[in-house]
Amino acid sequence: MFDIQNYGSFIAAIVIFQLMPGPGTFAILNATARNGVGAGFGAVLGTLLGDATYMIAAVAGLAAIMIANPLLFQALQWFGAAYLCWMGLQMLLKPAAKNVSGQEQKRSARTYFRNALVISLTNPKVILFFVAFFPLFISPGSSSVTLVAMMIHVSVISFLYQGALVLIGNAAATRLKTLPLARKVATRVTSLALIGFGIRLAASNR
Repeated sequence: MFDIQNYGSFIAAIVIFQLMPGPGTFAILNATARNGVGAGFGAVLGTLLGDATYMIAAVAGLAAIMIANPLLFQALQWFGAAYLCWMGLQMLLKPAAKNVSGQEQKRSARTYFRNALVISLTNPKVILFFVAFFPLFISPGSSSVTLVAMMIHVSVISFLYQGALVLIGNAAATRLKTLPLARKVATRVTSLALIGFGIRLAASNR
């Protein structure tokens, strides 16, 4: 289908890739837990835009340029590691701002969109993943339309999975509102996860 080889395996691989939690997953869950469905979908759009940027860059051959210029690749990795650690520390050390009624202060979906986009774009290994992933399922003699179809598949499946993540996360956050300690623990876990991803990225850059 769409000149994609092993179409069923291609879909399964995308789903498995989505099920592997990464910085974007925690950014989406954090946005949803703090400010609801709108913020969660703002983070989803930021993540999708970042991934789409890297998919287009991979197809355009920027991965080859990054491999030929390792210093650029390393600089992006260090920036990404620092940003993830900074976000995690902010969540860990800085209490959530609250309004006069004692509720957590609302932030716009745009704020979470921007945060998720930066998180997505500061993981340059994604571009190398797509460079390695797409050729596995391209039929010989396929046109550029096949690559476009593959990118659309990745984006649609990602949106469906991450959208479900927002809805499930919002339901869980609603229940946790009556359990302040549980919500505090969830925030700590998310912040430590982001710091952990940052440290792992930095370690792989040595």
